[in-house]
Amino acid sequence: QLQASGGGLVQAGGSLRLSCVASGSTFDDYAIGWFRQAPGKEREGISCIDRSLDSQYYLHSVKGRFTISRDNTENTVYLQMNSLKPEDTAVYYCAADSDYTLLTSVKGSGNSVRFWGQGTLVTVSS
Repeated sequence: QLQASGGGLVQAGGSLRLSCVASGSTFDDYAIGWFRQAPGKEREGISCIDRSLDSQYYLHSVKGRFTISRDNTENTVYLQMNSLKPEDTAVYYCAADSDYTLLTSVKGSGNSVRFWGQGTLVTVSS
C-alpha cells in the first residue's frame, strides 16, 4: 500500500516536498516512481528511482528542479520540487513495481505499473 502526501497550494517559484510511504510489503523490492495528471491531460511519468538507488529518471521538463530520493529504512520516497511553475499543477501519484517495469513505464503514462497510491494535489499559482 502506498500513501502519498505533501501536496498543496504554492506560488510560482516556491517549493514542495512530496512523500510516498509504503506499507505491507518489502519496500526495497520495488522501484518507486512519481506520475502526475493535470486537468484534461494524460497522466505522465515525471521521475523514478530504482531499488538500489543506482538509477533515476526525470522528465525533461522537471530535470534540475525536482529531486527524487528514497529512504529504505523509512519505507519512504520523496520528491523535492523546487522552482515550481503553474504548469506543474496536477494530481501527483506515486507508484511501485519492478525496476524494469517502472524505469520503462515512467517514460509514458505508467499503464503497466501495478501498484498505485492515491493522488496528492499540487496547485501552483502564478
